[in-house]
Amino acid sequence: MANAGSSRQAAWEFYGTELKNRREAAKMTQQELGRKVFVSGGYIGQFEQAIRKPQLDVAARIDEVLQTDGFFERMCRQLINKSPYAEYFRAVAELEALATKICEFAPTVVPGLLQTAAYARAVTVAANPFVSEEYVDEKVTARRARARILGDATRPEYWVTLHENVLRVPVGGPAVMAAQLEHVAALAHERAVLVTVVPCAAGAHAYMTGTLKLMEFEDAPPTAYTETEFSGTLLDDPAVVKHAQRAYDLLRVAALSPEASLALIESAAEDLRRRCATTT
Repeated sequence: MANAGSSRQAAWEFYGTELKNRREAAKMTQQELGRKVFVSGGYIGQFEQAIRKPQLDVAARIDEVLQTDGFFERMCRQLINKSPYAEYFRAVAELEALATKICEFAPTVVPGLLQTAAYARAVTVAANPFVSEEYVDEKVTARRARARILGDATRPEYWVTLHENVLRVPVGGPAVMAAQLEHVAALAHERAVLVTVVPCAAGAHAYMTGTLKLMEFEDAPPTAYTETEFSGTLLDDPAVVKHAQRAYDLLRVAALSPEASLALIESAAEDLRRRCATTT
């Protein structure tokens, strides 16, 4: 699976190299091409370096401006179809790698960026009981690949608010869940993530309808992403994003302090380890 991911990245790098070659052959700067296809010159540079992947409508406009007979749209469509992510999540996975700050609320499941391989496998199999092992491996590998941004020198500032329910459901069994909570605690101790927990005792809270992810960028407006079981929506309308940010602020007010939250996570992990010991 890792080789498949490397092949996709190599293909995007080829895409970027071809874009640069065709742009220079047309004697255009990145800024000039960007203006003609309605993105910034910086975005064109990121496309050429395979840091960011263009959306299909942008690829089509590039073909029109550079007169490349649909080459970039066709290649973009082929690469997108090979993505291991659901269609509604592809752009989000790319934006995570570009964000300077990510704020996430998870009411039922540990966020993908924090999942261990065993936990991710358990979640995937529970939702897809009849799929092949190859399918499961691809989903788990893709999810773990996203988490690499937390180890980068330029990693985003990452805030996570969990509902206590996340800690109490033994996904994959007590041993898998204990290891998952220990992983979250370790990342918190390493200051790779700041975790808070909304306790069950808090009752109703500001976001009762699903997951919420807010992302901020150095050279682009903030976005919000909401997800339910079968679909997700990427939001960039400033008024809507502002409303989502307010909801997240209210969630943080309802949460325990980072210190108390970490203690609760570690306590839940210890309880699970004790359960493992008593059943062996």
